[in-house]
Amino acid sequence: MRSKPLFIALIGLALAASAQAQWKWRDARGNVQYSDLPPPPGTPDKDILQRPQAPNRPTIVVAPPGQQGVAASAPKPAASGPTKAEQEAAARQKQEQDSEAAKRKEEERRIAAQRRENCTRAQANLRDLQSGQRITRTNDKGERVFMDEAQLAVEVARARDVITSECR
Repeated sequence: MRSKPLFIALIGLALAASAQAQWKWRDARGNVQYSDLPPPPGTPDKDILQRPQAPNRPTIVVAPPGQQGVAASAPKPAASGPTKAEQEAAARQKQEQDSEAAKRKEEERRIAAQRRENCTRAQANLRDLQSGQRITRTNDKGERVFMDEAQLAVEVARARDVITSECR
């Protein structure tokens, strides 16, 4: 009767090993996913980062009473994870993506700063135009000339357009 507990223990170990099977892959948006189920169909092999290894289950031999059972181990499967070259290529690709993202972010910051400056200048210009003071401009000959009402209205409209587009 001692073989029955051994038999139950071996079955428990075999079942526990299969419960730890984990898949790891990168989805279409670049996020790493973990699951005990395989990735969705159509996921490229290069994006599958880890596959569960086939469990190393012992073969259980039931022996007649009075003889001892022998457990034979199955051969170990080869690891199916990404190769070193694939890992290095993925690391280079991630580094390039990070670099591009940093460049885009810096460009967005530069554009936002320029928009703030344009907004501030347009608001100051509009205040000056609406202040009621006489405004002068320099003509093509380098002479100072006063703006008439029509020119003033055109400049006010232009300042408002800039404020509308730059002051969000």
